Amino acid sequence: MAETIRKVEYFYVNVEDQPGEAYRILARFRRRNINLLAVNVFSGAPGESQLDFFPEKPMELIEAAKELNTDLIGPKVAFLVQGEDKVGALADIYRKFHDANINIHAANGACDGEGHYSYILWVRGNDIEAAEKALGIKNIATAK
Repeated sequence: MAETIRKVEYFYVNVEDQPGEAYRILARFRRRNINLLAVNVFSGAPGESQLDFFPEKPMELIEAAKELNTDLIGPKVAFLVQGEDKVGALADIYRKFHDANINIHAANGACDGEGHYSYILWVRGNDIEAAEKALGIKNIATAK
């Protein structure tokens, strides 16, 4: 598997920090056949959690959220890296950011146990164009 790096759109929603909130939304998206490339969940403001959704097809997520009265915030931009799990795989990505003097704001990833990994990383808004150039990727159409 060759490494792929792409700019992706994501949307988020803030929910009460209580059991079942993520399930409630994810189950509704499942019923609408929304395929998600990734989901990221973390604590937000006191008493809240933020759920980030990385849809395969952003417009389908937007339409489903409207039908479900779910107030999405976005689109926002992140980078999705997928490749073969090997020693030092991420070092090459981080070197590109280092060489371009771009700070990675946040990152999250995992290996699948089958020899591949997936990694999401964020840069500040004013660094997105420079990150695209450093990574050698083309601009994508946004859902707006």
